[in-house]
Amino acid sequence: MAFETHERDGLAFLTSSLLPVPHAFSTRLGGVSPAPWDSLNLRPGMGDGAEALWENYRRFCGAAGVDMDRLVLSRQVHETTVRLCTAADAGKGLDRERDYDADGLITGEKNLPLAVFSADCGVILLHDPVTGAVGGVHAGWRGCAGGILENAVKELGRNCGARPENLLAAIGPCIGRCCFETDGDVPEAMRSALGAEAEPFLEKRGPKYHVDLAGLNRQWLLRSGLLPQHIDVCGLCTACRPDLFWSHRKMGDARGVHAAVISIK
Repeated sequence: MAFETHERDGLAFLTSSLLPVPHAFSTRLGGVSPAPWDSLNLRPGMGDGAEALWENYRRFCGAAGVDMDRLVLSRQVHETTVRLCTAADAGKGLDRERDYDADGLITGEKNLPLAVFSADCGVILLHDPVTGAVGGVHAGWRGCAGGILENAVKELGRNCGARPENLLAAIGPCIGRCCFETDGDVPEAMRSALGAEAEPFLEKRGPKYHVDLAGLNRQWLLRSGLLPQHIDVCGLCTACRPDLFWSHRKMGDARGVHAAVISIK
């Protein structure tokens, strides 16, 4: 298993060889948004206008092989809510208002693409090859510490019949330990949630800590019952690669947002 980078008509995106369903993790390359959102911004309301956003999604969804007209977007508030999406949600976020807050989306319905966002935070795509169910999760440090991935695994089981040992997970690009420097609040939250399991992912450097967010999210998946061989980690740091990604830590609010999308065939 491995992450692979693809380029189609100037649009660059990543996929995981572990996931056998249509999916993609976007980069900042290949869209039409002007600076400072240049160029594949995928978050509504960032200032680049509805026409640019629509064209960016047309390109990205076309490359990912998912139906843009039925796309369901998360509405992220750095909490742990996981929403079961149905056909009634098709189009929410682009063509229709989102009447929910949810950092995680799951579905068992075909042709209902789910999208979550990031500009440093963790984005994780889930798939159960037995039931077909899929999910997308935004897991920044607050969501990670709150156990949103454990919630997603439980909700996939409760609503879709997915068993943890069958689930496949791809952890996309996020800020790496190299650049995620924090005070003690983040380590304290992780230790409170994971206990000693958090320690390998927390490194003290002088008065600050460096935190391995991808490693912590992977630990939550293992804790939730996923098998190690069923978890693929991208390993690219969004803060280290401004040529490919936006980083909230490095760029502030003057930037675009990436998306990860997944759908059942």
